[in-house]
Amino acid sequence: MRRPLYVLLALAALAAGCSGPAPTTPGTSPAPSAAQAAPARAGLPGMPPVTDPGNVDAAAGANMLSDAARAAKPLVYVPHTKSGEVRVIDPGTFATVGTYRLGGELQHVVPAWDMQTLYATDDTTNKITPFDPRTGLPGRNIPVEDPYNMYFTPDGSSAISVAEERRKLVFYDPHTWARRTEIPTPDCAGIDHADFTPDGRTAVFTCEFAGRVAVVDIPGRRLLRMVDMPVRHTMMGPQDIKLAPDGSVFYIADSEENGVWVLDGAATRVLREIPTGAGAHGLYLSRDARDLYVTNRHDGSVSVLDSRTGATKALWRIPGKASPDMGNVSADGRTLWLSGRYDREVYVLSTDDGHLIRRIPVGDGPHGLCVWPQPGRYSLGHTGITR
Repeated sequence: MRRPLYVLLALAALAAGCSGPAPTTPGTSPAPSAAQAAPARAGLPGMPPVTDPGNVDAAAGANMLSDAARAAKPLVYVPHTKSGEVRVIDPGTFATVGTYRLGGELQHVVPAWDMQTLYATDDTTNKITPFDPRTGLPGRNIPVEDPYNMYFTPDGSSAISVAEERRKLVFYDPHTWARRTEIPTPDCAGIDHADFTPDGRTAVFTCEFAGRVAVVDIPGRRLLRMVDMPVRHTMMGPQDIKLAPDGSVFYIADSEENGVWVLDGAATRVLREIPTGAGAHGLYLSRDARDLYVTNRHDGSVSVLDSRTGATKALWRIPGKASPDMGNVSADGRTLWLSGRYDREVYVLSTDDGHLIRRIPVGDGPHGLCVWPQPGRYSLGHTGITR
């Protein structure tokens, strides 16, 4: 009976695929499908289940706000690495409505897993400063080791301080901020940005000064492997990283490569490269998860890629001198907010055609800008990775 069953299954598979593969752009490789990514596994216990296997971001569509997010005051938080302040902008008027001088090098404003608190991270004085999103006001500092960036495990059980200078990940209780454990990453110089597989069990962290990524087992709290980029840039190499909506690949912005590497969904090998522009740095998805915005920091532009195939759809140039760095898309999906890292300004772009809506003057060294509230059921951290 085994051989006839095999034949029947093969015929069924051929019939299902009779339409043939989607056409690809000449000179490029087709993007793997979700089925070609890592084998399906049960989700991390406690993680909200993926609502659409073809789109892990399906619960973060336009205006799909949780109760906690709805309670927030719509504001844009801009941390500064040079002037040591967080400036708060009203997105309706584009006016600065608060300036909070917190000291140190403020790198990112990070939403907590439950979306009830925002944290400004400062890796030079080893602290995070909580902001109440209902008022936009800061609270008392919390000691955290070297928090260049911060993420939350998909089950919400731990906060992860990305200790860039000390080359390790430090896990904390996200409520008491008691230290739990750490994962040394000695071969990951410049560890800074991350994203998670659809099942929440694996995280991939970029190593900006080592030209590689670190693959981490979340439930096991251990480093699984290092994956080198085909060209290892060690000054301003791999920076932001974003999972494709179908989980098939990770996109990795590499500033020195002036483009995006495409890592397979199992995080074992680099498949290809996508040229974008000088200083490729930040990666953000449109609200419908169809477009991937790539900020080209040294080119003063934003590349728009198809989030599933990686095909280039458009290039938006910001008029005049510009250094688009980090930010996010508004809750309604109509605007893309970006910090101007080297130019003391914030850019607001239309996601319809990329035209510049507003330049807003800010302080010195604006960096990990957070647009709040964001759609989604929970936050994975950074400047608002929500699912």
